Amino acid sequence: MLVKGRKVSGRGEAVAANYAFGPLEDDVIIKHRLLTRTTTTRGEPPLKKLQKKFTSLFVELDKNEDNYGDCDKLAKAFLQELSTFEIPLLKSKAVVDANLREKHNFDELREEINRQIVQAQTDIELLKKQLTKRFSGNL
Repeated sequence: MLVKGRKVSGRGEAVAANYAFGPLEDDVIIKHRLLTRTTTTRGEPPLKKLQKKFTSLFVELDKNEDNYGDCDKLAKAFLQELSTFEIPLLKSKAVVDANLREKHNFDELREEINRQIVQAQTDIELLKKQLTKRFSGNL
């Protein structure tokens, strides 16, 4: 029997992580799940459901018959599925936008901290020169 998980180590032993996917593969999988909105294995993926609703509507429209009632039902079902698919996408977009704003704020903060570091280094050098001057004058 194969058991996955963490190995309990003794003192000083390095523990190697045992993952099903490597970091690069994991990023690809996460990106694919976000794009297709498949975050769980339960049920049918939302994009596939949307595609099926669209296909059934298109097939019914393509029949060239007086089937307005069926087309109307299928169109309503497709639009409903489309709106349920759109809501999580809007939520994801809002999260991405918030993350971009936060990143911009952190970038500005980092620039300010770097400016302060440069200023502090300049001040240290100036004080070092003043200190050297004082001690060289006393000797």
